[in-house]
Amino acid sequence: MARGKLRIYLGAAPGVGKTYAMLSEAHRRVERGTDCVVGFVEHHDRPRTEVMLHGLEQTRRREIEYRSAVFTEMDVDAVLERAPAVALVDELAHTNVPGSRNAKRWQDVEELLQAGIDVVSTVNIQHLESLGDVVESITGVRQRETVPDEVVRRADQLELVDMSPQALRRRMAHGNIYKPDRIDASLSNYFRPGNLTALRELALLWVADRVDEYLQQYRGEHNIRTTWQARERIVVGLTGGPEGRTLIRRASRMAAKGSGSEILAVYIARSDGLTSASPKELTVQRTLVEDLGGTFHHVIGDDIPSALLEFARGVNATQIVLGSSRRKAWQYIYGPGVGVTVARESGTDLDVHIVTHDEVAKGRGLPIARGARLGRARIIWGWIVGVGGPVLLSLLLKGLENGPGLANDVLLFLFMTVAAALLGGLRPALASAASGSLLLNYWFTPPTHTLTVQDPENFVAIVIFFAVAVAVASVVDLAARRTHQAARLRAESEILSFLAGSVLRGETTLAALLDRVRETFGMGSVALLERASDVDPWTCAGSVGPAPVTRPEDADVDMPVGDHMALALSGRVLPAEDRRVLGAFAAQAAVVLDRQRLVGEAEEARRLAEGNRIRTALLAAVSHDLRTPLAAIKAAVSSLRSDDVAWSDDDEAELLEGIENGADRLDHLVGNLLDMSRLQTGTVTPLIREIDLDEVVPMALGGVPEDSVDLDIPETLPMVAVDPGLLERAVANIVENAVKYSPDGDRVTVAASALGARVELRVADRGRGVPDDGKERIFEPFQRYGDAPRGAGVGLGLAVARGFVESMGGTLDAEDTPGGGLTMVLTLKAASGYVPAGQDLPARVTS
Repeated sequence: MARGKLRIYLGAAPGVGKTYAMLSEAHRRVERGTDCVVGFVEHHDRPRTEVMLHGLEQTRRREIEYRSAVFTEMDVDAVLERAPAVALVDELAHTNVPGSRNAKRWQDVEELLQAGIDVVSTVNIQHLESLGDVVESITGVRQRETVPDEVVRRADQLELVDMSPQALRRRMAHGNIYKPDRIDASLSNYFRPGNLTALRELALLWVADRVDEYLQQYRGEHNIRTTWQARERIVVGLTGGPEGRTLIRRASRMAAKGSGSEILAVYIARSDGLTSASPKELTVQRTLVEDLGGTFHHVIGDDIPSALLEFARGVNATQIVLGSSRRKAWQYIYGPGVGVTVARESGTDLDVHIVTHDEVAKGRGLPIARGARLGRARIIWGWIVGVGGPVLLSLLLKGLENGPGLANDVLLFLFMTVAAALLGGLRPALASAASGSLLLNYWFTPPTHTLTVQDPENFVAIVIFFAVAVAVASVVDLAARRTHQAARLRAESEILSFLAGSVLRGETTLAALLDRVRETFGMGSVALLERASDVDPWTCAGSVGPAPVTRPEDADVDMPVGDHMALALSGRVLPAEDRRVLGAFAAQAAVVLDRQRLVGEAEEARRLAEGNRIRTALLAAVSHDLRTPLAAIKAAVSSLRSDDVAWSDDDEAELLEGIENGADRLDHLVGNLLDMSRLQTGTVTPLIREIDLDEVVPMALGGVPEDSVDLDIPETLPMVAVDPGLLERAVANIVENAVKYSPDGDRVTVAASALGARVELRVADRGRGVPDDGKERIFEPFQRYGDAPRGAGVGLGLAVARGFVESMGGTLDAEDTPGGGLTMVLTLKAASGYVPAGQDLPARVTS
């Protein structure tokens, strides 16, 4: 079944006409033959709205009683049963009365949409969850009924119902919104012109953003790459240099000239991770652009001009702001520069602004040599072999009386070039090829000791040597770099795979993850810092290593995680290519921190829920089960003290017996409550000693009638290692529970037997038993099975019994009694030194 479509009328304040517009739309659809019904619409005694309900079918409402009052809510089942094509549901953010099908009305609407029913609804801008704080700061009123923004954003159609503040206040004054007794207070408080103007602006901007999302989606679906200048979007290209702040402020001034303009700062990094940008400077610029109301974006791209233009066209930008080049004149040999290229290729739909700044023509440094990744030692050896190797080889070959010949000389020099490429990369190899060509020409090509070549074949040989040397050096250098990249990527993938797997499995704590970061990057200390807002101080969520920093600015390396969290490392400055893996570590650290907090909150919630359940049950027990014997004792004592009645000896004995029984019940109930408290707090400490069951079990039967139990404990049973007091209390609770549920006239069987190194005590009754799915629940605190009478106890007997038995190292389980009923199986450890029957005894040793 296809999902229904949602249409929402959004207003800035109550009374702008959302419900009226919704009902008008319903009448139009009914006239077109659409099956449309009213699921829930509240007219609030507004005459014009009430009139609009005439002629529309309304489903029945559900009445719910809450706190001695009756409320009406939408009956979701009635709407689903009616199954119309369109349902009208007013006030999307409404909170349903406790006892309703769902907590929120938007959840009711979600059910209707899932059933394939189209829904038309209404909501005010102040009820959007993300705007709660903003609306409160404007109006001074905190909205308690909210709806998640995503619910409204997912609407298939969103229509703004707009009205000027003056018109809305006139409607209020004419009594079209509230009753007369509320008009003056509303006009002087919530419906002030300033409040209504601010709420109206919020609604217009929110809808404008939603319209912009529709526009982006349409452009993407139709592959439209040209810019539609619906509103000004200014893209600021950042390099990570100090001029970025100037560019951001200049773009902000440009945006301020037009209402609704938007700033997007973008930094483009190369995919190989090589960059000369300062991470700290980028962090400062990100904070600056966000403070000015813009957004910061990080884009990967090897061709910076193309990536910048692609980003600008993707966000439908109208202007690009770039800084004048920091290059010196001679550095233009590397190319025309980003600004010139972007201006040339921007086309007619993008305006490019080149902004001057203090860093113009001060130089940006040489491009980072790709060979630098080979290490300083290898590069030095590469240059030694590339420059000094051909010279030494020339001296060696010159010292030989009969040289190997020009062809072999060329191969030897070629070998030296390959060695230089393997050690130091391309540039030492090129130097080796150039010096080798000159030395071959000067020493080994006739006429020697000159740079002229007499034989054309020798000239061709030297040229071919140089070409082959350059080609081989390029291939070797490329292979070496690719090998290095592959090894690095393999290491990164192994690290990330281990990291993701361990985090997803929940095996990594925050401290372990931070320690892994410290080991991976060879740092002295690592700290995860967070703060509540941009103005709050940083706090340390976790750290490893000595003297961790307390602010990202003090760290050698800091990696932002979101807006208010950062991973700060101290020890050394990391190369740019390591920041990719560090970013993954930082993101996972935030995930681990959130998971730990969620686990802690869940455990705290579980503990609080368990404590609340026990407190509720305890209050119920105190309010009834403890008051019942107290009431009986009070009545008996009052009767004995009465001077109006002359009680006989038998009557007095009966009343005294009632007092004694009530006191015994109270003692038993209070004892169980105290025992359960001891078990909950973990203060039960068994005093284990060896004892026979026939010394403990008979004492535990003192609280049940003499003819209600059949006792069978063989004298040949081994002794058990238990705490006699705890065992007596446990057995007493088990037997009393069995007698309570046994039919009249049926006896409870208490039998003991030895089974291997264990002793089992079985308490069997002939009651109606317990289903398999309830056998564990009867051991939970305050659980009373079936229709047990309220005065029979508070449901702690079996919970206390199991707790005592387990504290002594035993078990207590429930089984079905053959023929019907329930059997409690209490298993205890036999005393040390007991040898079960049937085992071979060691042979006696004699001397």
